[in-house]
Amino acid sequence: MFESAIVVPGVEAPHGDAAEVEVLNLTKRFGDFVALDDVSIHVAAGSFHALLGENGAGKSTLVKCLIGYQPADTGSVSVDRRERSIASPREAAALGIGMVFQHFTLAPNLSVAENLLLAQPSLPALLDWKRERSALESILAEMPFRVPLDALAGELAAGEKQKVEIIKQLYLKRRFIILDEPTSVLTPGEADELLGYLQTRTRAGKLTVLMITHKFREVMRFADAVTVLRRGKHVAGAKVSETDPQRLAVAMMGADEAPPEVAPNAEASHATGAEVLQVSGLTVIGDRGVPAVDKATFSVRAGEIVGVAGVSGNGQRELVEALLGQRRILSGAVSIDGKPYRQRRSEMQALGVRSLPEEPLRNACVGEMSVADNMALRSFDKAPLARGPWLRPKALAEQARSMIEHFGVRTPGPSVPIASLSGGNVQRAVLARELSEGTQGPVRVLIVANPVFGLDFRAVAAIHARLRAARDAGCAVLLVSEDLDELMELSDRLLVMHAGQIAYVCPRAGADVATLGRYMAGESHA
Repeated sequence: MFESAIVVPGVEAPHGDAAEVEVLNLTKRFGDFVALDDVSIHVAAGSFHALLGENGAGKSTLVKCLIGYQPADTGSVSVDRRERSIASPREAAALGIGMVFQHFTLAPNLSVAENLLLAQPSLPALLDWKRERSALESILAEMPFRVPLDALAGELAAGEKQKVEIIKQLYLKRRFIILDEPTSVLTPGEADELLGYLQTRTRAGKLTVLMITHKFREVMRFADAVTVLRRGKHVAGAKVSETDPQRLAVAMMGADEAPPEVAPNAEASHATGAEVLQVSGLTVIGDRGVPAVDKATFSVRAGEIVGVAGVSGNGQRELVEALLGQRRILSGAVSIDGKPYRQRRSEMQALGVRSLPEEPLRNACVGEMSVADNMALRSFDKAPLARGPWLRPKALAEQARSMIEHFGVRTPGPSVPIASLSGGNVQRAVLARELSEGTQGPVRVLIVANPVFGLDFRAVAAIHARLRAARDAGCAVLLVSEDLDELMELSDRLLVMHAGQIAYVCPRAGADVATLGRYMAGESHA
């Protein structure tokens, strides 16, 4: 099934404007660590090629070599069947190779048009603005979506910024575009629209796409071929028509470590109880001085995961911060089991409120402190971890070792700084602290925000299993995520936030992704 070089039927190389790229025996070391180990990949001209692998598999190193950010130690790169030395992004651009990064590269205080113009390798002393504006309009006219050329980039929604990044590469006449997780900030409809447009261009021979993604759905729907890296090595390559997500997962993680196949929308056998978390008319002011959360009302029952969907920037972050006491509530009420909840540490302990916030290393940990100390942040001032005003280091270490074993945290030991752990293991450590009852009492509410962003498949499977286990044990789980696939997999009920308001509510069973996407985009007539 797998082979090292994939040629897609019906695609000849080179043809049209699309570029053919071939990597041969690429090796890259960082000291004693081998990031790429004799990797060879062929991306045919006019193909849509997916690149898969866990974090640390070598995907980022590979594309950085292609784009000229770092040279490989050995091996070669050929573009249009000619070997090329790509020593800088400028040299890559001259060959028609561009990249859309996971994080935006726009200047926030400049307009969209100005950002696009400044992306050019050189500009004349006197700019013919009318001609350049006409060129931009011509590009936009071909696309299924529009962006406001005169708007400041910093004022755009995340999805609009991503579209501008794509438009930038097309405006610069790139023939080979590398996409790094391109749809993480888009609604399902926007994601399909964008990838569908790029797929149309590849099939017309105008463009070649190499896409890094964690979403099997995108691979199976839009890609022609797929390459899998594991621990710096090329382990699999296939035509998409000849593989499936489970086989790709096995290739990515190895047969012994791949997660079991989970049927989409599979109904779990668990019962829900009474309402635990109750939010009524909640209004929260955002950073710009206007309501970021506007009169939100909802509830979460015991034994239920309620997923909050929405495009980034529609009040989800402020909602989580308000519920965790990190942002002041302007009006409205929050209660736990019918008791007022005012987001203080004492109330969180008494009422059983726990959390896994976004970017936990920054928002839920002290990076320089040890794993053991971080695991004790909820209960360090209570016996048996403390005796009067004095901490008991032995008890802290014993508690940490128990949590590390029970939650599968991979760490050299409880005394190392938590910042030295991988992202997935930081998540596990925080969940171990939040879900272990100990002196904290039972967990009634778990508030979770984007829990697996940037994590590999193994870590994702482990975190998702913990969330399900908390739900099945009777916890009320509020899951805020920008990944609709994740919400569809885990949630029992779905809320959609748009412009700070709860725009739509539905059970997960039978939920229509297109309808959810329209409400996420603000189309209330869905």
